Amino acid sequence: MANTQQMASAIRALAMDAVQQANSGHPGAPMGMADMAVALWGDHLRHNPKNPHWLNRDRFVLSNGHGSMLIYALLHLTGYDLPMSELKNFRVLHSKTAGHPEVGVTPGVETTTGPLGQGITNAVGMALAEKLLASEFNRKGHDIVDHHTYAFMGDGCLMEGISHEACSLAGAWKLNKLIALYDDNGISIDGQVAPWFADNTPERFKSYGWNVIGPINGHDAAVVSQAIASAKLSTNKPTLIVCKTSIGKGSPNRADTAKAHGEPLGAEEIALTRAAIHWNHAPFEMPKEVYADWNAAAKGKAQEAEWKTAFAAYKAAHPALAKELLRRMAGELPKNFAQIVVDTVIGAHTKAETVASRKASQLALEAFTAALPELLGGSADLTGSNLTNTKSTPNLRFDAAGHVLKNEAGVGGRHINYGVREFGMAAIMNGVALHGGFIPYGGTFLTFSDYSRNAIRMAALMKQRIIHVFTHDSIGLGEDGPTHQSIEHAASLRLIPNLDVWRPADTAETAVAWAVALQNKNKPTALLLSRQNLPYLPKGDAHSDARGKAVHSKATLAAGDISGLDAINKGAYVLAEPSEVGLKKKSQAVILATGSEVQLAMKAQALLAERQIAVRVVSVPSTTTFDRQSMAYKSAVLPAGLPRIAVEMGSTDGWWKYGVSAVVGIDTYGESAPAPILFKHFGFTPENVADTVETALQKQA
Repeated sequence: MANTQQMASAIRALAMDAVQQANSGHPGAPMGMADMAVALWGDHLRHNPKNPHWLNRDRFVLSNGHGSMLIYALLHLTGYDLPMSELKNFRVLHSKTAGHPEVGVTPGVETTTGPLGQGITNAVGMALAEKLLASEFNRKGHDIVDHHTYAFMGDGCLMEGISHEACSLAGAWKLNKLIALYDDNGISIDGQVAPWFADNTPERFKSYGWNVIGPINGHDAAVVSQAIASAKLSTNKPTLIVCKTSIGKGSPNRADTAKAHGEPLGAEEIALTRAAIHWNHAPFEMPKEVYADWNAAAKGKAQEAEWKTAFAAYKAAHPALAKELLRRMAGELPKNFAQIVVDTVIGAHTKAETVASRKASQLALEAFTAALPELLGGSADLTGSNLTNTKSTPNLRFDAAGHVLKNEAGVGGRHINYGVREFGMAAIMNGVALHGGFIPYGGTFLTFSDYSRNAIRMAALMKQRIIHVFTHDSIGLGEDGPTHQSIEHAASLRLIPNLDVWRPADTAETAVAWAVALQNKNKPTALLLSRQNLPYLPKGDAHSDARGKAVHSKATLAAGDISGLDAINKGAYVLAEPSEVGLKKKSQAVILATGSEVQLAMKAQALLAERQIAVRVVSVPSTTTFDRQSMAYKSAVLPAGLPRIAVEMGSTDGWWKYGVSAVVGIDTYGESAPAPILFKHFGFTPENVADTVETALQKQA
């Protein structure tokens, strides 16, 4: 029989020793949750330390990520590739034991946590992905997708509003395989939480439709284990287990105090704690019997082997389903994806429709959702405005028993009504992507990206393929006024490292933007789309039907051209030369524009031609993508020595890096009025753009 008390003491010792050595960190949470960890990881968690990416493993999320030494101790003790040397290097540069757990850095870590509330929300996304994949792929006698998602969380996670958004949805979706253990210790950085956190948490979760167990003694591993076993029996409700604990458990003078939360215990207190928990070992010294009690390698190997046998039988009975499941879990696109992209883009080019780019997005989605069953869409209560739904994506619904409702063809919903929960939607999508099997996308207005921003940042940090559909991208939405009119948002999103931002100008650019986003396996994408209709922009004589056919035959849009369809996916390209408005002169200036403003640039080019001023128009649907291109390509698109004028209905700051002489933009908030009036008021007219170019040329002269 394992010595559960000694197993818990090992976690407490490693936590206080690592934090002390780093002289930084949070020892209290892992010391308080040690017994909860013994119960879950010792008795219930299905995982294989030698294969952290086993498809049917249980997922574990440490939502209160400041307690990172808990998961690092668990990973080390159970047999993951996380040696004691890494624990000794806690919070050291380039170690695998960062201050907060980071997915992709530490084997066994399922998501990057730290911003409180997002971990439990990621867990909701993981549990949703599991449920949807099980509904889609499992067959009678073959429950090949069948695992739980567990999350530890604390008071901070519950105080953050995102936990309300996500846990409410988890109840509505009846995610019975989601089990959250609440470390109810009553302490945060500022001390006892009672004066400012008076929620009745069990009643709150019951109102969401959760199964609630407890409060129970979180320091009795047997009691916690029994609660988890009971939670696993739930058939149509997620479960919250309320565990009453003492932060810094074992520390004679720091337990139950804020002092245990975010600072080392100190050498003297650590010595007293060692005596109190009967741990007679030097720092980072671990007895063999403790390793033996904790080691999960053999058990995990056997569990995975059992699943592999079951999967072999599934594959024999349903070979196509098995192949498709493995493809999707690997995150690979179908082999014919390149041809699908070409057909979609050429189709947009051929039809040359005048539609809002939000509608252009829906047109592209019709093609992509039909071809890619892994696309899982949604909207934060703005489906009719974001246009994220398609013929292939019926609304996701569940019956009273918690099963996914399916249509006559046996297909379940693929479009999620998230309600007015932008932040929750964004972080749930992160969890879905982290789980695997789906490429999530979700829509709201661009101005409400502020609500989603930290989850967008986390997706970029975690290198996850999530697509944000942001419509109503400018003052062009009109009468709703400055509360809804995006000014700084495009510039702000472009500042997030590893986030691709696209603001397409017509149907072809929008289709390419979607194609690139779907191929961005290691980064999220934000699509900024207009409410108002935009004309299709001719791509030049060199890119007529003959060029279209050539592109089609190559099945690629990655040719080396600097103009036309071939170059859109490079983020910026030459849309029109002076010759295309009847002026046979070399360009004297360049107008750079994005989205709805590209048509202004084209009209200004024509006005300038009447003044005998030759201008090149460059469409810049994605500055982030363009910035990654070679210097040779950038120089070809933006020749040296020519004045450059940028045009975008938003903050001007980001454009100066391109060496522009002027920016036609907005550095104030918007106004409430019909869009045409606003365009004139803020100077977004062909005449003003043309005058700005002419002024820049005069200054250069």
